[in-house]
Amino acid sequence: MGKMRTGTFLLVAAAAISLVAASSIPAADELPHDPLEHDSLHGRHFDGGEHNTQFDHEAFLGADEAKKFDELTPEESKRRLGLIVDRIDENKDGFIDLAELKAWIQYTQRRYIDEDVDRVWRQHNPNNESTIDWEVYRKTVYGFMDSLDKEELEREENGISYKKMLSRDRRRWAVADQDLDDKLTREEFTAFLHPEEHPTMRDVVLKETTEDLDKDNDGKISIDEYIGDMYRPSGPNEPEPEWVLSERESFSIHRDTDGDGYLTELEIRQWIVPNDYDTAETEAKHLIFESDSDHDQKLTKEEVLDKYDIFVGSQATDFGEALARHDEF
Repeated sequence: MGKMRTGTFLLVAAAAISLVAASSIPAADELPHDPLEHDSLHGRHFDGGEHNTQFDHEAFLGADEAKKFDELTPEESKRRLGLIVDRIDENKDGFIDLAELKAWIQYTQRRYIDEDVDRVWRQHNPNNESTIDWEVYRKTVYGFMDSLDKEELEREENGISYKKMLSRDRRRWAVADQDLDDKLTREEFTAFLHPEEHPTMRDVVLKETTEDLDKDNDGKISIDEYIGDMYRPSGPNEPEPEWVLSERESFSIHRDTDGDGYLTELEIRQWIVPNDYDTAETEAKHLIFESDSDHDQKLTKEEVLDKYDIFVGSQATDFGEALARHDEF
């Protein structure tokens, strides 16, 4: 299974790299900041034709909170979810409407980004200077490359190598660096780490996405490259599932607007960075659709708790109650 777009213009996931297994390269958890980390995506909304509730969990809770809820018992998940529902219901009328749910999703998105940027900012800038210099960032994240030979630098898996990631980061850094001093302020660093959230970074998001999909480097995406990003058969004679056939149809009808068999830059842009797509509102509408049992376009606490597995993790574990809790719970 390959990578997939999950919202307005989220980045394509960077492939896992086997290079970290090499003795001369530190493991990911030994790096001050994993160079692949800020390119990693969460699961797509519909995976292999099946609804992926983890996407909803992360949109509703934020990625970090979703992981914690995944380890709770159903009973504890429902208890905490009930507290969240009370917070979402801003006018305290006993219902969650579209505007309230959208505002909450936007809040979780901002919270996740702020917390992620704060964590990485402190890693690279322990003295909390006003900027981070590129060379400081490069040495911290990619300094281990200085001791690698050419073969190690260029070794790839799924078209990704540390050499390419360094080049990509350098380009993204330059785009985020609005005042052209080769240093990033906190705001510029946020754009660097989360370019999908910044309009000024749309072109670099588009370029990175195209590079990941365009395996033959001809500047456009063929139907095979488009499908190959989502589905790889386990054997040469394996028939394609129905959802893949539907994706082929979607490519021809909705993506490839000029009918030439390829996605050109303009068509890729409309797909990846559409101007009229509101991620938070779309997700809020989806959650209401899935949970609104009486079809009145708003949710009661009972309706949310009845479909708690859509909103939060449902995996029961023996240590769920032992996990650290936030003050809000």
